[in-house]
Amino acid sequence: MERQPIFILPENVQRMMGRDAQRNNIMAARLVADTVKTTLGPKGMDKMLVSSIGDITVTNDGVTILEEMEIEHPAAKMMVEIAKTQEAAVGDGTTTAVVIAGKLLENAEFLLDKKIHPTVIAKGYRIAAEKAQEILEEIATKITPKEELLLKYIAMTAMTGKGAETAKDKFSDIVVKAVKMVYENNKVDMANIKLEKRKGKGVEDSELIEGIVLDKEKVHGDMPSFVKNAKIALIDSALEIKNLETDTKISVSSPEQLQEFLNQEEKILKNMVEKIKKAGANVVFCQKGIDDIAQYYLTKGGIYACRRIAKSDMDKLAKATGGKIISNLNELTGKELGKAAEVSEEKEGEEALTNIKGCPNPKALTILIRGGTEHVIDEMERAIKDALGDVAAALTVGKIVAGGGGIEAELAKRLRDFSQGLSGREQLAVEQFVAALESIPATLAENAGLDPIDVLTELKARHEKGEKNAGLNLFTNKIEDVMKVGIIEPLKIKTQAIDSASEVAMMILRIDDVIASSGGGAPRGMPHGGMGGMPEGGEY
Repeated sequence: MERQPIFILPENVQRMMGRDAQRNNIMAARLVADTVKTTLGPKGMDKMLVSSIGDITVTNDGVTILEEMEIEHPAAKMMVEIAKTQEAAVGDGTTTAVVIAGKLLENAEFLLDKKIHPTVIAKGYRIAAEKAQEILEEIATKITPKEELLLKYIAMTAMTGKGAETAKDKFSDIVVKAVKMVYENNKVDMANIKLEKRKGKGVEDSELIEGIVLDKEKVHGDMPSFVKNAKIALIDSALEIKNLETDTKISVSSPEQLQEFLNQEEKILKNMVEKIKKAGANVVFCQKGIDDIAQYYLTKGGIYACRRIAKSDMDKLAKATGGKIISNLNELTGKELGKAAEVSEEKEGEEALTNIKGCPNPKALTILIRGGTEHVIDEMERAIKDALGDVAAALTVGKIVAGGGGIEAELAKRLRDFSQGLSGREQLAVEQFVAALESIPATLAENAGLDPIDVLTELKARHEKGEKNAGLNLFTNKIEDVMKVGIIEPLKIKTQAIDSASEVAMMILRIDDVIASSGGGAPRGMPHGGMGGMPEGGEY
């Protein structure tokens, strides 16, 4: 009897197995890496991303590019996760992490073609990654919060190539000052640094405000626009009459009773304002609404007020001014009030800002970013976020390394020496790991229009001579001691990038079967019918 085929999966499920699955996943991951590769380094190019509704983003920030691209291939999505992890952990180095992961997979394919088993390759990569972390700890240079010039160089290195070159001197000063002000107990809480964007004026007009800038205006036009020696009440309950939770009917039998009822409402609101005045407050920030009658009494009392302040901004205001957020006005006394040298409203065209400046010992502050167009300001914000993340990482870990591909070249040299002592096929995997690390200086050179082979050859020679900080200075297109010229990165960028890249490469390598349930069709980039082949072009 002829055997009947046995189906264990429903018809709409696509399946790809063995070498085909590996090839497909590796190709998808490589395509993601190739997409962001050209943005690496100070001479990297930008990408213009246009959304389905026509929103334009111009950037060379790796994680922004990958998030905006709406990638669908499952293996490619894993590469996007690396970038997101890097962004969350450090705030910079996303492109480096993705490029290394892509190269690790590309090199693994070369070993797979030589019939080396994926688990052997994964084991070799794990050995190399662990040894790389040891070497990084050993060769990193210590840094303290007092070394402001080095911290400034770190901020400049992070911003170079991100459109912030014109004002990187000013921005690096702002970033270092901001991070040092919120640096406490060997930690930097980035939530305490607010970035506020404002169109108009030039990039060089951006400033650090030792306090908070709110995207709000005063609630009443007759309120003072400038308050000196501000005593600030932070209220998270509404300055309005409370609505009853259940349906309530009030019977009124005469006009006098109705008038008394209305007068009572007004009296309640007047009492609320009296409590604020009694506490000595001359500025009120309310998380919820402020009734029109309450606005009138606040204006009469010469009090500056803003309403509907975001919870995150209220927390920052409390940290900046030293005030306490109050829910019950009966508890409001002079002790709960925050302090600031001045509170003022600043109008530019139709838009208004409220500035809270001159806070004593602020633990929350604002960087006000200015620029001519929205796209410029957005890219400045991304550059400043990267710089803030780098300086914070340098201070919390307390160690820095050479930039410009210098640390990757030194790692490659030491790992190559280490691989000579390995027996077995893992040695080949470690060598491919080394080649993946060398792709960083090669890509930097390529993006700057230099010959990557010449650059790598010279870099290797310099590191063999013991010049551990020799890297590529793309401002002079020469290989020199990059620590001396100020091309410096925090250690955490490299440790996190190598960790994330090696982990995702090992995970993708171990996949030999892709079973995709797609409700009638495989995900884009996966061949239909479970057949082998390359991902569909143009889908990334």
